[in-house]
Amino acid sequence: MKPLRIVFMGTPEFAVPSLTIIARSPHSIVGVVTQPDRPRGRGQKRLPPPIKMAALELGISPILQPERLGDPQFIAQLTQLKADLFVVVAFRILPESVFTIPPLGTINLHPSLLPRYRGAAPIHWAIIQGETTTGVTTIFIRKEVDAGNIILQKSVPIREGETAGELHDRLATIGAELLLETINRIATGTVPPLKPQDPRLVTHAPKLTREIAQLNFQQPAHRVQQWILGLSPYPGAYTYWRDKQLKIYHARALDEAVTADPGTIVQLSEEGLIVACQPGKIVLTEVQLEGKKRMSAGAFIRGYRPRVGEKLGEKTPVN
Repeated sequence: MKPLRIVFMGTPEFAVPSLTIIARSPHSIVGVVTQPDRPRGRGQKRLPPPIKMAALELGISPILQPERLGDPQFIAQLTQLKADLFVVVAFRILPESVFTIPPLGTINLHPSLLPRYRGAAPIHWAIIQGETTTGVTTIFIRKEVDAGNIILQKSVPIREGETAGELHDRLATIGAELLLETINRIATGTVPPLKPQDPRLVTHAPKLTREIAQLNFQQPAHRVQQWILGLSPYPGAYTYWRDKQLKIYHARALDEAVTADPGTIVQLSEEGLIVACQPGKIVLTEVQLEGKKRMSAGAFIRGYRPRVGEKLGEKTPVN
């Protein structure tokens, strides 16, 4: 196998295992492209993205952080790297002037079984929608986002009670292995016949908004559970209790009849707050009150003393 010259493009933690596994392979990473340093956290201090930090630890250079991907100077820098292949993991939408530069093309690792869950939040939506299986896919990038021909796929079962954060970490590792296999197959000329995506099977995973993250207890308990797990730990499903935001990070549905209005606290236990849904009940087991630390629901009950009969839901409007 002739080692390839690769430019790696990525930004968040999800991309770090992929960068690491390629850096430790026979292939050469001749450059990394990532987002510019941005203000983050309460102090709004400018911090480097995770991929930049990983690249520095691995001794990879140059690290390019363009504001505009179509900038002629940036495109000239990319061209000068003389890469055989560009590899993209959780980055921005590339213009055609970029993804057509390398002679072997540009490939992307996507955390779903394409064409299902194209878009910004495939891991979250797979859990929210109650899927029992998801996976990772490598594709050749083309102009339409997430629509390129499929190179390789691997199915991954979603575990009972698994959060988006836990699934994210598993898929990052599994995806890195599939990505390296894809690169090796390109290097050896053993890529299987490319598989076009069936447009009839396309589903979407839109960006998560604050409105999406607000819980609705007027639905079955198992749907509320899926919503909570699919948004945990980020951005975090939330409701309101005594006009304060209450984020819920973990919960368990109970298939038990209840006559109380949806959102009503019907029981308090060491395990958590038991809340009425429509139908069923849900045990909220890990929470975070506005301005406070994340804690077990048992600790929340002892510290803040919610009462049976209180209702979770909308914040009281200010007149």
